[in-house]
Amino acid sequence: MLLKTFGWSFAITVLGLGLAGVLWGWQGLAIVGILSILEISLSFDNAVINAGILRKMNAFWQRIFLTVGILVAVFGMRLVFPVVIVAVTAKLGPIEAVQLAVNDKAHYQELVTSAHPAIAAFGGVFLLMIFLDFLFEHREHAWLSWIERPLARIGKLDTLSVIVALVVLLVSALTLAPHAAHGGADKTVTVLLSGIAGLITYLVVGGVSGYFEGRLEDDEAEDEDGAAATAVEKKGAGAGSAVGLAGKAAFFMFLYLEVIDASFSFDGVIGAFAITNDIFEMALGLGIGAMYIRSLTVFLVRKGTLDDYVYLEHGAHYAIGALGVILLVTIRFEVSEVITGLIGVVLIALSFGSSVLRNRREGKPGQEVPSQPEVTSGV
Repeated sequence: MLLKTFGWSFAITVLGLGLAGVLWGWQGLAIVGILSILEISLSFDNAVINAGILRKMNAFWQRIFLTVGILVAVFGMRLVFPVVIVAVTAKLGPIEAVQLAVNDKAHYQELVTSAHPAIAAFGGVFLLMIFLDFLFEHREHAWLSWIERPLARIGKLDTLSVIVALVVLLVSALTLAPHAAHGGADKTVTVLLSGIAGLITYLVVGGVSGYFEGRLEDDEAEDEDGAAATAVEKKGAGAGSAVGLAGKAAFFMFLYLEVIDASFSFDGVIGAFAITNDIFEMALGLGIGAMYIRSLTVFLVRKGTLDDYVYLEHGAHYAIGALGVILLVTIRFEVSEVITGLIGVVLIALSFGSSVLRNRREGKPGQEVPSQPEVTSGV
């Protein structure tokens, strides 16, 4: 299973590092390797979140996420996104922005980093909303029950997560944005507008996908003739899933996953400039790392890991909350990517350890997961 799941990632790694060595020599090979490790360390929690959502989708849409999704992740977020940021910031055409990225790398880097407050506000609020909605929702299992149980009770107020996110955004705009670390100007308005855009994006994409998911569940509950088809879809969606999402529900869930992935990519793309300002080295290195995150997502879905280790999702969501706060903090202060990556890894490791201890107490070292249709990570 390991080779089948990670086979394409291994192959892309060999090809990518080989290409880097041919184009840029040993130095380029080392840079691409470091960027790959950076992306994996920063996005491990992303794989856990993706797996929690992906297991709800049927096999077809799982493959769409792993094929079309990886193209969006590698070429869209790691190559096109920085160029678009430069084009918008400097009011350049697409071709001029590409020429700037290739011919004047220092100025290109300066323009991208000057847009960091807007990027950080958008991504920070979006990720914070994911964390808050998780924290304020009642769940069967509670990891840090002394925090989660009381918050779940007050979370019955539907708009609470939105209120908290807006308060955090307002505080960030008033205290951090006037002295932004990038751009040297007051970014209060920029941060407010970008943060609100992140909030709206979350509410629209998440709300629409949730609406269609609810509609699909209602239709299946009313349609007795569709019971057999539903059982097949449940099996294809992975262990523990309530329904194998298809159609409009799966489409909007796919969009939701892509926005989550984009939000996770912001810190990696900005952090990569500390290592190189060559957009092609950056895209290649971060793209290799993104492949491993996709493969890890498949592995978690196929193994039913989130059902066996029930606190993993808790740890990943706490890591998301930490990343959202860190992104907002970076509006004014520099935060090392090492710290960002370690926080996520430590939280997930602690949640995994807690899950193992829980399983031992209950005499369940690992549940057997029913066989599932093969979902490879190939593109």
